[in-house]
Order: sequence, then structure tokens, then C-alpha cells
Amino acid sequence: MRALVVVGLLVVCALVFVVVALTRDTQRGEAPVAKCPDGWARADLALRQEKDIKINVFNATDTPNLANSVGADFANRKFQVKKKGNDPAKKAVAGVAVLRYGPKGVGSAQVLQAYFLREADPEYDPKREDDVVDVVIGDAFKQLATTTEKNQALVELGSPVLPPQSCALDAA
Repeated sequence: MRALVVVGLLVVCALVFVVVALTRDTQRGEAPVAKCPDGWARADLALRQEKDIKINVFNATDTPNLANSVGADFANRKFQVKKKGNDPAKKAVAGVAVLRYGPKGVGSAQVLQAYFLREADPEYDPKREDDVVDVVIGDAFKQLATTTEKNQALVELGSPVLPPQSCALDAA
């Protein structure tokens, strides 16, 4: 009988503790949402599937028709290849590739970065308004990664990082 009284007393104490904790909770209500400062771009960090990624493939090398062959390779991997040809910026690219994109292409550029095994140089333009990523092939390019290599590189890259002076697309 005495044990039953002790258990009952513990239950009452526990109930009092819970009621006090709930009534004095200062964290009630919605969590504050970070606001995006005026003038900052809203970056889309979603990692898209290949079929949902739009790209332009440009050649910045002396190898003829390289943009056509790399573009065909991307198209075989289900990318939406919009344009192919020589780099309209006419800039030399000594490395593997350059990825040019705006706020709407941040997540897509991350997927493309994996196809270049993290060796492409990113060129983010906060004023660019489309979701197309320009893939500019450079002199050090050999081939695109296999599916397994791409998946491993994507894991190593992790989640896309917000570019400077931008907010996540879903930020208020």
C-alpha cells in the first residue's frame, strides 16, 4: 500500500512539472524565419535530375566540334541541351571546364560539377535570370564521369552552398 502511495505521489509531481513547463514555455509559436535582404538573389538549391537540367555546351578549346560531341554525351544522359558551339565569351579555359550560372541554376550546377569530378570552375552571376547552366569545355577536359563516379562525387560535394549575397529560394 505504501508503494502505491509513493507511485501516486510521483505521478502527481510529474503532472505538475509538465503543466508548469508547458505554461511557462517561452518558445511557443512559430519559429522565426530568416528574411532575405532586399536586392539579394533567391538561389534555387534543389539538386535536379538530369532530365530537368537545361544546359548550353560551349567549346573554349582548339578542338573542332568538341561542343557537339560533349553535348551529345550530355543529351545521352538525359540533359536538356539547348545550345552547342564555340564559347561566345571567347575566353580561354585552361582547366577542365567552367560552369556559368545564375541563382536559378545553383543546384543544377552542383549536379554538373559532379560530372566533372569537382574540377570545373564555377562562375556565378547573381544577375542572370534563367535556369540554364553554360558548360564551357576547357583544354584539360578528357571525358565526363561515369554514373558511379558522378554519384560518388555528388556525395562528396554535399548540399549546394549559397552564393554570396543570396538566400535560399524558399526563404521569406
